[in-house]
Order: sequence, then structure tokens, then C-alpha cells
Amino acid sequence: MKKIILASKSPRRQALLKQIGLSFEIKVSDIEEEIDKNLPIEEQVQKLAYDKAKAVEVLVKEPCIIIGADTIVTCGEHILGKPKNTQDAYRMLHMLQGQIHTVYTGVAILEKDRNQLGSSLCFTESARVYMKALSNEEIWSYIDSKEPNDKAGSYAIQGKGSIFVERIEGDYNTVVGLPLARLYDALKNKIDIKKYWLQS
Repeated sequence: MKKIILASKSPRRQALLKQIGLSFEIKVSDIEEEIDKNLPIEEQVQKLAYDKAKAVEVLVKEPCIIIGADTIVTCGEHILGKPKNTQDAYRMLHMLQGQIHTVYTGVAILEKDRNQLGSSLCFTESARVYMKALSNEEIWSYIDSKEPNDKAGSYAIQGKGSIFVERIEGDYNTVVGLPLARLYDALKNKIDIKKYWLQS
């Protein structure tokens, strides 16, 4: 049974993989996340996910499957990653409040056979999020909770930020950071998921 490695330190992605019963290890590289604005958004998040997985792939020798992922939020022409500071978090939340925005999560799956890289597969899922109108007081109270600190778009739909979301169109897990149904479809030809369930 091939080892699964998650190339992400995100607690949300770790929780989602555990949710579907996959046993996995976590290995993280310290690569700089650089957005290539010349690429369409769907390709940008795939490239970031692939770069994360590839950076981890060179660190491991044994056969394994490496999963990398990245999430980007867009509002109109604006691309929103993680906030640099509280003012940046305010800028993002003020932009998102009362608006519809799109969350893109790119996933890369690399299959390593011994010392060689085998097949790779990348995909992107997106979801539209309708956010309520928020007062400045609500925005700053949320920022003071520190939840926005490491989140794309400066909010967590699975946390306190859920109270600001009216509805979503698409896969909820895409907004959290890992589209599980699409991930399973991509993995089922590579692994027998029942074996991982029996092991967990």
C-alpha cells in the first residue's frame, strides 16, 4: 500500500483528508508562493499546488503519492491570497463584504515510484460565495479574533467566518481548501481506498 504524503501544513486540509479516512504523512517545503499573473487563475492555483508537491517529491525516496493544494480567492479583477497584516485583512474583507466572490482550489497529485517520478495529475475546482454586508465593527471584531491570519481571502468558512456567508454555489470543501469528491475521483485509479479505511 503506497504511502500518501500531504504537501501542506494547512490544518484544514489535514482535517479534510482525515475526514475521508486516509492515513497520511505531512511533509512541507518552504517554497515561495509566487503567483504568475500571466496565467489564468485556474492554471495559477494548479501551478502553485504542483510546485508544492514537486518540492516535497525531491525529499522522499520511497514510492508514494504526494498531494499538493493551493487556494486563491478572486473578487472582480482582484486576486486575494493570505493577508500580510491586519490592514491587509481589513482591505480584503471590506472588498468581499456584500459581494459575490469566487474561490479556486488547485490540486496536484504526483505518483513517485522508487527514485523516479511517475504520473502526475492536476485539476482546479471553483465555488462562488455570497457574503453578507458587514459593518466596520464586524470586520475588525473578526480580525481581532485572529482567525483571518492564514486564510486566503482573510476568512474561514469552516470557522467563525461562516456567519458572514449567505450561501455558496459549488463544493463547500473547495472553499475550505480541498475538494474531496474530485480528489477521490482522481485517486481511485491509484489506490484502493478501502485498505486505508481498514488501516485507520
